[in-house]
Amino acid sequence: MTRTGLRLSKAALLSSVLTASCGAPLMKLPTGPGTPATDAAAVVTEALAACRAVRTITLEISVHGTAHGHRLRGRLTAGLAAPASARLEAVAPFGEPVFVFVAMNDDASLLLPRDRRVLEHGKPIDVLEAVSGVPLDVSALRSLLTGCANMPDASDAVAFGADWRVAPDGSDEVYFRRSAENGPWRVAATSRRGAWRSEYSMYSAGLPRAVRLVSQPPGRFDLQMDLSQVDVNVAIGAEAFRFEPTGAAAPITLEELRQSGPLGEK
Repeated sequence: MTRTGLRLSKAALLSSVLTASCGAPLMKLPTGPGTPATDAAAVVTEALAACRAVRTITLEISVHGTAHGHRLRGRLTAGLAAPASARLEAVAPFGEPVFVFVAMNDDASLLLPRDRRVLEHGKPIDVLEAVSGVPLDVSALRSLLTGCANMPDASDAVAFGADWRVAPDGSDEVYFRRSAENGPWRVAATSRRGAWRSEYSMYSAGLPRAVRLVSQPPGRFDLQMDLSQVDVNVAIGAEAFRFEPTGAAAPITLEELRQSGPLGEK
């Protein structure tokens, strides 16, 4: 398959070209020193209760926005399992998927069924960045789609008024918010320094149904993800997170994928 042929597959994923990117203003997050948050442990526990109970999740993801200069719209089906297993399929309007990504722990594979090309082994963060433009490992992807956080440090959290709490979480800052007094605390946003910022909304059963992901500094990607058909803690066999090469697909390198893959450079 020539590089030109691989570029043709991009049209299936970018099924319609947008006239503008997401464009909506980002949430205004509190800034400044704040004050010590004496209730932070309870806030963190409440806000993360639903997502921490997720062992597996299946869902559909409608994506639109921009990534590395490409305006895009697409639909993914996804299945994820703790601690670090994932399967993503980029659905085309007709026929075979544009790509199938599978990962377990620190090993990922990517199949391009329409081009009969396969990348058999790579680091999940590298492969996901090559096909989506976004540097996420599987654990971060699961946190992103469930509006979760790893281990926020409640002892170092600060308060901004009655309805905002901010806690460090490793290299992240996690912003907790409630919309009204005595309302439920939710994760409103996460900021990963020098990488990206995520925002969460449209919560249902304690999990977000809308996720915005924007690069930091801005300009590399700005994606809006609408989540539907969400099922949690359903049985997913381990075979969903791997596939056996059949020999019918020719190998593709990570560099080739970055240059000519579904979201590669022109």
